[in-house]
Amino acid sequence: MPPCAKRVPSIKTIPCGRRFLLALGIAVFLLVFPNGAHRTFAADWSPLTERLAADGFNRQEVEALFARPEVVFEPDAMTGKIKELLRGRSAEPASLAATLRNVVRQSYLSRWVIARAQAYALANRSILEEIRRRYSVPKEIVVSILLIETRLGQATGNRCVFNRLASMAYCTDLESIRPYLDAALLTEENDAFLRRRCREKADWAYDELKALLLFADRGSTDPLGIRGSMYGAIGLCQFMPSNVFSYGVDADRDGRIDPFSKPDALHSIANYLKEHGWRKGLNREEQHRVIFAYNHSTVYANTVLAIAEKIRKRI
Repeated sequence: MPPCAKRVPSIKTIPCGRRFLLALGIAVFLLVFPNGAHRTFAADWSPLTERLAADGFNRQEVEALFARPEVVFEPDAMTGKIKELLRGRSAEPASLAATLRNVVRQSYLSRWVIARAQAYALANRSILEEIRRRYSVPKEIVVSILLIETRLGQATGNRCVFNRLASMAYCTDLESIRPYLDAALLTEENDAFLRRRCREKADWAYDELKALLLFADRGSTDPLGIRGSMYGAIGLCQFMPSNVFSYGVDADRDGRIDPFSKPDALHSIANYLKEHGWRKGLNREEQHRVIFAYNHSTVYANTVLAIAEKIRKRI
C-alpha cells in the first residue's frame, strides 16, 4: 500500500457500539428516504430550455444557466403542492369552512409579538402614513401582513427560487414525481384529478419562472442568487415574481421595483390590496375578502384582522 493511502476500516474492525449506531443511522435513512437513489436524480432540463427559447429567451444564456452546478431538481416542490391539493380535496368544503370561519393563529397575538408590531408601526409611521393617504390602507393592516409574511422583514426565505420554480415547471406529468410520493396517495379515484392539477401547477410555475428571469434581468441580478419561500415567493411582501410586475411599486424612485426594499415592499402590499378592492369604509367582511385575495386562507385573513385590531388599540 502506498504510504499516503488510508486504510478503510472494515465493518468488523468498528467497535460494537459504533456498529450499532451505524446500523441505526442506515435504518433511519432508509425509513426517511426509501427512494434514496432518486434524491440524486439529474433532470433533463432540455424541454424547459427549449420552451424558454421558444418564448423569446436567449437560448445560449438559458442553457448556460441550467448547466450551472447550483441548478438541481427539487422534487419536494411539486410533491408538496400535490399533497396540499389532496388534503384540500379530502376535506368536506362546507364543514371545513365552518370550522375555519373564526380560527386565528394565536401565536401572533401574544403580548410581545404585538409589541414588536406596534414598535415597527411607530418606527415607520412616516411611510405608513403616506401609504394610508395614497391607498386608503391603514398602517396596522400593512404591518399585520408584513408580520405574518416575513416577521416584519426578518425572514424572507432561504430557498433558491429558481430551483423551486424550475423543478415545478419540469413536472408537467404526474409520472415525473411518482417516485417521490407515497404510493398510498395515488389511487384510481384521484389519478385524473392529480394529472390535471400537476399539469396546471407546472404551467403556473413556468410562468413564474419566466417572470423571475425577467425580474433578475431588469435588476442585473443573478437569478440563482434570489432567495425566497418554498414555492417561490420573494421579498418582504412575499410576492410571486409575476406579482412584482403586476402590483409592485417603485416607491423609493430608484428606477426599479425591488420587493426586498422596505419602501417598495410596503407600498406594494397596499397597492395589491387596493387593486383587489380595498377602499375606505369597508366593513369587516369586505376587508376579510380583500385580504383573502392576498393569501387564499381564511385563517390567514382572520389573523391579519385580529393582529391589526390589537395594534390599533395599542397605538
